[in-house]
Amino acid sequence: MSKQFRIAVLSVLIVVFVSRAYGQAVVPLDSANPSGYLLLDKGLQYRITKAINSMYNFDFPTAEHDFTVIMYQYPDHPLPDFLMALGYWWRIEVDVTNTRYDNIFIQYLDRANEKAERMFDADENNKEAAFFLAAGYGFQGRLYSERKSWTKATWAGRNALKYMNLSRGEAEFNPELLLGDALFNYFSAWIPENYPMMKPVMALFPKGDKALGLRQLETVASNAFYTRVEAQYFLFRLYASEEKRPYDALRISEYLHGKFPNNPYFHRSYARHLYAVGQWTESVSESFEIMDRIDNKQVGYESNSGRYAAFYIAEYYYRLGDRPMAKQYYLKTVAYGEESESQESGYYLHSLIQLGKMETAANNKVQAKKYFDRVKKFAKRKHPAHKEARDFIKKNKL
Repeated sequence: MSKQFRIAVLSVLIVVFVSRAYGQAVVPLDSANPSGYLLLDKGLQYRITKAINSMYNFDFPTAEHDFTVIMYQYPDHPLPDFLMALGYWWRIEVDVTNTRYDNIFIQYLDRANEKAERMFDADENNKEAAFFLAAGYGFQGRLYSERKSWTKATWAGRNALKYMNLSRGEAEFNPELLLGDALFNYFSAWIPENYPMMKPVMALFPKGDKALGLRQLETVASNAFYTRVEAQYFLFRLYASEEKRPYDALRISEYLHGKFPNNPYFHRSYARHLYAVGQWTESVSESFEIMDRIDNKQVGYESNSGRYAAFYIAEYYYRLGDRPMAKQYYLKTVAYGEESESQESGYYLHSLIQLGKMETAANNKVQAKKYFDRVKKFAKRKHPAHKEARDFIKKNKL
């Protein structure tokens, strides 16, 4: 098992466990707040939710204004710094290959961790402090694993798990609590099923239940206050990939795009799920809108989203038999893929194959060979695209 794979699995576990800690740090709106924890303050809950909704909609100035006000009111509390970090995490989430927000993201998490550590040092029974430390180190671990900083990722992951355990013990809340339990139940069963070599590692954790986890996730997605959007985010990804329920994935992504129309991640996911169920016209319409927003330099819309959008448009024209238009947008897919350094992605590789086939049909074998050679360069040998390129070159004597 490679070191990269071990860290990737650790990153998944970090997300699961930190989400579990998050669920145990929040109560519904009608609950009392005998602990005095800031996260449980009813009035602040509303203000935080409003700001977080602005963040999801990529209205960062509005969100950060509200976060700054909270920071002014509670200068020694980790909450506002953590929320500022979340805003930068969503900027990163749109295209995780882009490193320009890494430093400021880590700086806000470090500040949140320092404040939480002071709270924890003053009172080791402070569950709120433990939660912020678990979440802060967890998000650091996610970023470091993306950047292949394996030592830092491992260190952050261990701290996240340590403080996650210490954050337990508050009254049992519902339905916010269920998000972490749902993810834990699903992934702790999913990992050993899909990666048998991880079974000894997963044996150290409680046994999961995928079916139960999915039902819990659906409950959170329908009923939660704070964690509803996060549950919906995980749910449509599971529906689309693991559960093979593309229409359910489409339903949720359509809702999220409607609620947060300026979120590029939700926008391209909606276009993708329309494409997956064969609603080609609607997918192309959304894809053109994505590309227009990229051209207009709308916040968050960049080459990674463009790679998705251009590919769906190219496929649409190819199926219509309009080869010139298909070629134009396959070339755009390739250009966006290179700009976002996504040359190993399926859309990039498939676009090169399609371009190679079209050039072969036009008797431009030299150019066709160049496209197929690029496929072989960027695709791993066991990748289907690599095999298709080899077979096509051989069959057509390129």
